[in-house]
Amino acid sequence: MTQLAADVTLDCTGQACPLPILKLSKAIAGMQPGQIIELIATDSGSKDDVPAFCQRTNNTLLASRDEGGRFIFYVKKGP
Repeated sequence: MTQLAADVTLDCTGQACPLPILKLSKAIAGMQPGQIIELIATDSGSKDDVPAFCQRTNNTLLASRDEGGRFIFYVKKGP
């Protein structure tokens, strides 16, 4: 698997819903279109929440993976 290069990393380890999505929303708002943010979460709800957030906000979920209970997402900021 090719490693994506993130411009920003947001570690939400140990934080429960809705904090990972709220923090992702705030972080991505301060980014430039085309930049990539890596979100690390341990809340299993993020597996559904992050794709739904991306679809709702016109951002692109480039990749996601589960590393032993850590859910890692790469989101590209849309236009």
